[in-house]
Amino acid sequence: MENYQNEISAQRTLDRSVASTLMRSVYYWMAGALAITGLTAMLVANNPALLNFLFSSPTLVWGLLIGEIVLVLILSAAINRLSFSTATLLFILYSVVNGVTLSSIFVVYTQGSIASTFFITAGMFGGLALYGSVTKKDLSGMGRFLFMTLIGLIIASIVNIFMHSEMLYWITTFVGVLVFAGLTAWDAQKIQQMALMADDVNESTQKMALLGALTLYLDFINLFLYLLRIFGKRN
Repeated sequence: MENYQNEISAQRTLDRSVASTLMRSVYYWMAGALAITGLTAMLVANNPALLNFLFSSPTLVWGLLIGEIVLVLILSAAINRLSFSTATLLFILYSVVNGVTLSSIFVVYTQGSIASTFFITAGMFGGLALYGSVTKKDLSGMGRFLFMTLIGLIIASIVNIFMHSEMLYWITTFVGVLVFAGLTAWDAQKIQQMALMADDVNESTQKMALLGALTLYLDFINLFLYLLRIFGKRN
């Protein structure tokens, strides 16, 4: 009986160690992707000729945006068929392309307000991710509701491209903050639960962690962009 209890205790310790390793990987990859995106955005923004070339052509802008969507779809849908090294390279490529498109915010907003909003986002994100990781409350019901709300948010944002309604702009802004704040907590809980179910740190579980990093990276970026609408000071 004692040997059995010792085996159970050892297995639980191993499971916690595996989960801890995978969660560290999630946040390391996410932080690395954010650093790549930020550095790319700053480099492009500080090169007026390159910035003008990129955003003077609507076709090129749409190409970059579509390219981002394609990369996310490939990583999300085909992660199990990709090698870990290929998935990592695609994640890095996505971070770079996203940095190129986000360089436009340096034209619209002051660098000081971008920096302060980034730190506000980091604080919010950290608190929400921590809550999602430690709470005993099941957030899956809230997550499904938020996902449906996100679809409505996307539709409303597309409609407002043509309507140019200031009221709808601010409604989508505050709803966007609430949606991605909630999704951050839900995704953090979901990733934590998947990590706790992993038996070992191998290529399969590393790819799972990489996909988790991409999910939280997207939550952070979108939360940052909606908060920038509120706190950003225009040039």
